[in-house]
Amino acid sequence: MNFIFISPHFPENYWNFCTALKENGVNVLGIGDAPYTEIDERLRNALTEYYRVSDMEDYGQMYRAVAFFASKYGRPDWLESNNEYWLEQDARLRTDFNIASGIKSDRVDSIKEKSEMKKYYAAGGIRTARQIKASEGLESVLHFADEAGFPVFAKPDVGVGAGGAHKIGSERELQDFFSDTPMIESYVIEEFVTGNICTYDAIIDSKGNPLFESMCVCPPSIADIVNYNLDSTYYVHRDINENLRFWGRRTVKAFGVQSRFVHLEFFQLDRAHKGLGNKGDFVALEVNMRPGGGYTPDMINYGHSVNVYKIWADMIAFDKRVDNTVQDDYFCVYAGRRGNCRYVLNHDEIIAKYRQAICMSPHIDKALAPAMGDQAYIARFRTEKERDEFLHDVCNRA
Repeated sequence: MNFIFISPHFPENYWNFCTALKENGVNVLGIGDAPYTEIDERLRNALTEYYRVSDMEDYGQMYRAVAFFASKYGRPDWLESNNEYWLEQDARLRTDFNIASGIKSDRVDSIKEKSEMKKYYAAGGIRTARQIKASEGLESVLHFADEAGFPVFAKPDVGVGAGGAHKIGSERELQDFFSDTPMIESYVIEEFVTGNICTYDAIIDSKGNPLFESMCVCPPSIADIVNYNLDSTYYVHRDINENLRFWGRRTVKAFGVQSRFVHLEFFQLDRAHKGLGNKGDFVALEVNMRPGGGYTPDMINYGHSVNVYKIWADMIAFDKRVDNTVQDDYFCVYAGRRGNCRYVLNHDEIIAKYRQAICMSPHIDKALAPAMGDQAYIARFRTEKERDEFLHDVCNRA
């Protein structure tokens, strides 16, 4: 089996996917923009060959790289980046080289454009916040806001993370947003929903069935973390809420997901919301047809004592789960704090106090720091009390 892995060197933990593929007998071929000598040795050991391009945004270079591998190793069976940023390019390369696995260009809008996602949610009977495209014009959006009620939430129709997202509290603010925002037609406006963001994280086989499921809880939204310079916190839950499991599986079916690692976002309402449900109900936010960002795959491993890199690679190679790991469940917590803020406990004090619980304490890449913080601590705990004490200690600012 020939598997072309796009950007295997970033995020840095993606070498794990390549290693798990190689251990399953897959021929792993990497394309990236980093010099070969600078990529992780573990990644180099997992790759049969690495093709460096100078600019991964240059489709001509990417096309030639895939063509080189196809001529040398035969038709590619898979092409994947597991990365939101490259989803559209992945789909285009699959289309141009007729790679049967994965999403092609004719369907990529359904997983990239938030407005297109709404159609699939509606077809699946999945509750989601009402939305209007800003391209319909200010008058139409004002009418929508009058019906939905202020505040409303504006975000790019196509975007990764929280970039460009705005909470708009009044008619005046909405008018200002329209007059001050470049490329306003690329935005969508939604009714504002409050609650924790919870994610359904799953590895799905070729028939749309889950081989593994997990749940993350994100108390502050990524938008608030970025916009208000908050500390970044979230955690893998010990258990998966059964209602979330139901809506996660239903979303997988609605979008026709096959052979993918998914990270599906939902609001869990913190109060009753007319037309959407009661406190505690789940409302769909958006789909991400790739693993959770940053260290989420590692946190899922620590939280459930499993290896999702292997489960994913087993899905690719065998379309089933091969390992017989017995899950042992924890809360696995991420706390990322800011380099420009002072905290009551310093780094050494955090490490000393939680030495037995801390799994990782990485310094975060500058490109990811706005959403993830500059210095992170990942730890696991059996109880909610221990989890919450850890979050308080790490994030308590002086």
